[in-house]
Parts: sequence; C-alpha cells; structure tokens
Amino acid sequence: MPRTDEATADRRPAARPESGAAGSDAPAQKVQALKPSDWTPPVEPLSPAGDTRYLISDFCAYLESYLPPEQISECYHAYLFGAEAHEGQKRKSGEPYIYHPLAVARILAEMRMDYQCLIAALLHDVIEDTPVDKAQLAETFSEEVAELVDGVSKLTKLDFKSRAEAQAASLQKMLLAMTRDIRVILIKLADRLHNMRTLDSMSPEACRRISRETLDIFAPIANRLGINWIRIELEDLGFAHYWPWRRRVIQRALQGRGGGARVEMIGLVETALRHALQQEDIEGRVEGRQKHLYGIYRKMRDKSRGFSELADVFAFRVTVDRVDTCYRVLGLVHNLYKPVPGRFKDYIAIPKANGYQSLHTALIGPQGIQIEIQIRTEDMQRLAESGIAAHWMYKNGVQSSTANPAALAADWLQNLLEMQRDAGNSVEFLEHVKVDLFPGEVYVFTPKGRIHSLKRGATVVDFAYAIHSDVGNTCVAARIDRRMAPLSTPLRNGQTVEIITAPGARPNPGWLNFVVTAKARVNIRGHLKNIKQREAQALGRRLLNAELTPLGAEVETLEPLRLAAYLEETGLGSLEDLFGEIGLGNRLAPLIARRLAGIEGEESDAPAAERGDRDVHPHRLAIRGTEGMVVNFAGCCRPIPGDAITAVFSPGRGIVVHRAECRNLGGLEGKRDKRLDVEWSREPEGEFATEIRVEVSNRRGVLAVIAGAIAELGSNIENVQTIEKDGVMTDLEFRILVKSRHHLARIMRRVRLIPPVDRITRITRS
Repeated sequence: MPRTDEATADRRPAARPESGAAGSDAPAQKVQALKPSDWTPPVEPLSPAGDTRYLISDFCAYLESYLPPEQISECYHAYLFGAEAHEGQKRKSGEPYIYHPLAVARILAEMRMDYQCLIAALLHDVIEDTPVDKAQLAETFSEEVAELVDGVSKLTKLDFKSRAEAQAASLQKMLLAMTRDIRVILIKLADRLHNMRTLDSMSPEACRRISRETLDIFAPIANRLGINWIRIELEDLGFAHYWPWRRRVIQRALQGRGGGARVEMIGLVETALRHALQQEDIEGRVEGRQKHLYGIYRKMRDKSRGFSELADVFAFRVTVDRVDTCYRVLGLVHNLYKPVPGRFKDYIAIPKANGYQSLHTALIGPQGIQIEIQIRTEDMQRLAESGIAAHWMYKNGVQSSTANPAALAADWLQNLLEMQRDAGNSVEFLEHVKVDLFPGEVYVFTPKGRIHSLKRGATVVDFAYAIHSDVGNTCVAARIDRRMAPLSTPLRNGQTVEIITAPGARPNPGWLNFVVTAKARVNIRGHLKNIKQREAQALGRRLLNAELTPLGAEVETLEPLRLAAYLEETGLGSLEDLFGEIGLGNRLAPLIARRLAGIEGEESDAPAAERGDRDVHPHRLAIRGTEGMVVNFAGCCRPIPGDAITAVFSPGRGIVVHRAECRNLGGLEGKRDKRLDVEWSREPEGEFATEIRVEVSNRRGVLAVIAGAIAELGSNIENVQTIEKDGVMTDLEFRILVKSRHHLARIMRRVRLIPPVDRITRITRS
C-alpha cells in the first residue's frame, strides 16, 4: 500500500553515512555492538557554510536541559538503531531518511516529552519501512516503546479496496492506540508537522491529498487536545499547499489594508494597553498580532463573508498572574475602548472542551477598526499552547485547577472507544471522528448545575447522549428551563435541560435527521443496527420454518451435518447468521429449505412445470405489524389489515408488503422466487398508514372540521396536502394512521356526512 505522507522511502542502495555526514555526526555502528552506557557526546565537525542541518549532537545537547544522562544515552542508542535500520533509504528530497525521525524527536523534545516518547519518535517508522518488527523493538528497548511505535505505524500488510479505506483503517488503528497511550497521537502530530514542513519535494497531487488530510484530521486533533501552536502551523502549511491561490489573495488583501498603518495601529493599541496596566499597578505582558491566514479564511468561509466584512483580523493578548486580575484587566480594556455587544466570551468560568481558558472580548479600536483582546494567566497561556502536552511539560509544577487537559482528553478518548464499538467499519468510524473533532460552542446545564459543551446546533437528543449512552437510548421527552420541549429542539447557551427517560424506550430512526454530534449518531445507528439484526433473525426463523413445514421438517429437526456443510459452503458462522440473511432478504427461504431438507435441485434450476404446486403451500407467513424494520409496507399501495396482500423480497431491507392488486407487482410475474405468500394475522397490532382524497367545496374552516372528524374516530393525521382545482372545489389529501379496513371505512363514512364534502376515495399511487 502506498504511503500517505511525505516520508516515502527510496530503497535504492546508498553509501552508509560517514562520521560528520549531514545529520549523522556519529558513526552508525551495528546496533548490537553498542550499549547505552558507551555514549559520550561526539565531537561536532565544522559544518559547511549555510548548512543548518540539525544533528544528533544538537539533539543530545538540548536534552541535557531536562533529562538525566542515562536517559539521553538511551535516546542516542535509539538514534543509532534507527540509522542502522533505515540505512540506504532516502526521502523524496534525496536526504538520508534518518533526518526525518530526528526532526520529529526534536519537535517532541521542545514539548519536553519523556525519553520513552523520544525513543519511539526516533524509531517511529522502523516497523513500517524496515524489516524490524515489534518484538525486536520490545526486546531491544521496552514493551512501552514497541507499543508506541506500533500505534503510529500504518496497516501495510492488509489488502484494501481503496485508498480511502486503507487511510481510514490506519487512522482508526492510530486513534485506538491513542486511547491506550496519548503519546501515540503526539508522535503522529510531530511526524505530520515535519512532513508538512518538507512537503515541497512531493508531487502536486500528493501535496493536495496530504494537505487535505492534515486540515480534516490532524489539525482538528491538535486543536481538540489543546496544542495550539501545532494546530496553527499545520493549518497554515495545509492551507498553503491545498489552496495556494486563496492564500495569496488573502495575503494581498491584508497587505492592501496598508502595511505601515497596520503596524502603527498594533503598536498604538499595545502602548495604550501597557499604559493602562501601569496606571493600575498591574504586572502583565501585552502582545499584538495579526490572525493567521487560515483562521481568516475559515471565518470568511463559515460565515459567508468577504474579507472587507471581517472585523477582528487583529488580536491582542494580555497575560497576568492571577484569575481575579483577568477580570480587573477586562474592566480596564472596556474603559479604554468601546466593547462590541454580544462579543464577550468567558472561557475561564466555562472552559472549552480541550481545557482552553481565557477571556475574549471584541472592541472598537483606533480608526474604528475592530480588535479582539484575550486575557489569561500564565498557566492558562501554557495550557493554551501545549494542551495535553503540558501534562508532561509541567507535571512537576503547578497546573490549572479548573481545567485539566489530561482529564478532558481522557473523556474524549472514552467517547472514541464508544464510537469504535458501535461503528460499522473504519470509514464510518473516521467520518464520526471528523464530526466530533470540531469543538462545541453551546454550553448547557444539567438540573444539578453541571456544564456540558456541545457542537452548535446540538439538540436535546445530543445532550442526552452527552450525559450517557443509556440516557440517550431511553429518552422520551425533555424539559428546557422547566418547560416541556420536543427532543428535536436545538439548544442555546445557558439553558438548563432535564431529560425524561422510560425503561422500555429505544432510539427512533427519525432522530438521525436532526442529531449533529458524532456520539449521538453512532449510538443511534448502532442500536438500530442491533435491533434490526435481532428482528431479521426472528423473521428469518419464521420464514424458514414456514418453508420447511410442507417438506415435513422443522429448523430444530434438521440434520446437523447437512446444516454444518451448508453454513460452511455459504461462509456463515452460525444458524443465527443464516436466519439474519433470510430475514434481510439476502437469501431466499424456499431455496434454503429444499437444500436443508435434502431435496435435490434448487428452485432456480428446476423447470416451472416440474415444480408444480411446490411454490404455493397453506403455511403462509402471518403479518402482525410489529415485526419492526425488516417488514416494510409499500408506499405505492399502502396495505392495511383487511387488504389481500403479497410480499416481495428486498435485499438488505427484508420483505416489502404490497396489496395483491398493486400494479408495481406486474414485473415480478415471472419471478416467483422473489415473492412470498403472506396474510394478515388474526389480531394485527399497531397502526398502518394509508391515504385518502377528500373533494370539498371551498368554505372557511372545512379543513379543521374534517381533521376533527378524523381525530374523533381515533386516527392520527401524518400529513395533509391541498390541491386547488377550479376555485370552487379543492382536493384534500390526507395520510392517516388506521388499524384496519373496517377502521378506515368508519372514518370515510363519517367524513362523507360533512356537508361541504362532495366525494371521498382511498388513494393508490401504483
């Protein structure tokens, strides 16, 4: 399988790097001959002019700032092992491959990651691109390092139908490995960041594909984990390679606003803010900047605005010592510049889903230009830039007491595990992850005051699943701010939502039309899939028994050897799987019944004259109306109890019931094996949809009178449509729920008695 990132190796034989060769300033000796204790910092040769290559000695010197010598020795050992494993491989740029893992390790070292993570970074491609396997890594280094490297490695030994499926499977493997150890994704983010920095050597098509994946997956993951500096760089690099023309247009537009005036305005605001802090004797740092290009582009795209309509292109950050000082500074800046109504956000009291905390306010700055000011503490600033990585960078120091990125990341990882259990395949899982990666913007409360952050547009059902999967599966109603509300109601900031559940309730397929969060969508689909499978198995058993009975057999009396042979031949794991296939219409019960009963020759092979009356037997399938999602009622003729009916097998859906006189059955006359003899149960349950057309003279209130008459007789109106005819008469078409033909006849007789009604008929659309 071709690699999907920039680190594609060229396996042509190459000379082994000499001591002092670029990136390999120590001899890459045989790994087995080296011990970590043998390491001493190598003497660095003078580099040629202009050569800024980062060397292993630079890396080890940097590690001395926070790691003990024995751990630095382990990292050096890993470097030599990786150089040996990647010997002869080159990157697309032509440089030795070992440059790449060394650069990835450097990025992680700057994040102050532990030495096991750095070792895994130096070795992150050896399983994927060299003969070295996981067991060898575990033996040479540790099981922990082997697990990290394996989590980052793509699935290359399996065959996939498409590149998208291969990409999804590899990303799924990585994300699930991340749920065991978050460092897996940190290594992958550093790997992707260096690949994006060196993407120019790739083909234009590869640049676009990798950039799209970066913008869709890796930058949002960095954002979800709160690693802001990686997110911004990934976004800008991805933007530059995927939409270079758009990036240039925005860049020119920014320059067109007057470069000198822009710098002067930023300096003016910075000076005013510093002066205001000094007057109040507040210690703090003030920094002004222009928002990054991809952030500007995304705001233009999401809000459908032109560049000239954007206001807050300029942002300023004030960093102070304590939380209470943040609110004092907020008062100062609101006195200094006029605030924009509705543009203040308090992420200190209510942190974002990734732990981010800050005060955001939009102001009318000098020359009427809108500016954004962010106010936060030093701890919040560290968390804003490093996110989950701050767990390692500052684990010996003081962390923010109100936002713990490690705990928030753990919650997100738990959601990933739930999605993995319920997703049908890796592509579906990846789509759900994409939905979940964009942080929520709606904050709502439980009755006990607990805050939940949800994606904008989230509904009551999304909130129920955010609390717990079981709450979502059994929710039947809700109160928003103590008032009853439909489950499809979109939520707004600050609302208090109480979910009402019922023990026997289950998800409704209609919920999929309005839920927006990945967790809700996955849980609903998974639950419905399980229900449908159980219903299909129950129907399949009934269908097979109905076909076996005329042949003098039953499912329970089938010969075990013949049954086992048939299951092996069809590749089905169990009898329940066979029932499910029959119930879903993927396999035909008459053919299977003859095979399992020992009658030679299948229906499709035998002439019609020889089959005689075997197609018709007295044991028809009784339709109760409660079979669930595997028994469907045709929308063309809308059968109801009392109608003569027949059924058709529909692969993947089960059976579709039609009225016997339905014209859509005409094309199946010669395909008897596709049809099934069915009848209504003696006591059908539930309500069935049918349609009636009422021709009325135009009078005020006639629709309300007819609707009231229908409701009086215990029927619910699902839909009504008016069709104007000639200005005097109007057709009203109702889709109503009835229990039987007798129930429908009573309704039609009652409606016919209404004076404006001229005619009433049942509609058949076939």
